[in-house]
Formats: sequence, C-alpha cells, structure tokens
Amino acid sequence: MIIFLVLASIVFPLSMFILQKFWMKFRLIFNIGAIISTLIFGNIASLSILEIIKNKSVFMTNIHAVFLNPFFLFTGAYIGIYILYQLLVLTISLGFISTYNPDKKES
Repeated sequence: MIIFLVLASIVFPLSMFILQKFWMKFRLIFNIGAIISTLIFGNIASLSILEIIKNKSVFMTNIHAVFLNPFFLFTGAYIGIYILYQLLVLTISLGFISTYNPDKKES
C-alpha cells in the first residue's frame, strides 16, 4: 500500500501535466475539481469542529472521526495531488530559471 501511495503521488501529477499539455480544457477541469474539493474539504472539517464544540466533547479522539469520512479523504487526496501538479506546472513554465545571481553584489 505504501508503494502504491508513493507511486500515485508521482504518477497522477505527471499524468495531469501531460493531459493539460495536449488538451487545454483539462486545465479548467483540474482547477474546477480543486475548487470543489477545497470547498468540500473545508466544509467537512469546519462542520466536524462545530459539532465537537456544540457537544462540548473536546477530546482528541473525537476530531479524528473526520478521517473516516470518504469524501474528506478523497478531496484531501485530490488537493494534495493538485498542489503537486501546480508546482510541476510552475517549475516547468519558468523553465527552471533561477533567481540566484552570484555576480550581483548586495548593497
């Protein structure tokens, strides 16, 4: 399972990058998916916290019940993959340009 998770975190962002290069509409699809996932993820987290506060059951084990929610897990996974995809897009679109210039003197 660990190998699958590590490989998925490498393969999915690369696949997303390749797909958006060949068909530009995938950029919009990936962005909309990230917006929806972030909304769902945030709402589930905030509603879980609200429920704990309302019930006055501030035990660490109660908040961890949110990890049993498959929507929370799926949206969190997509957000993580999307962030890696965006970092890949940013890095490649900059063309690996470095802002470090050893010849420039600081004043």
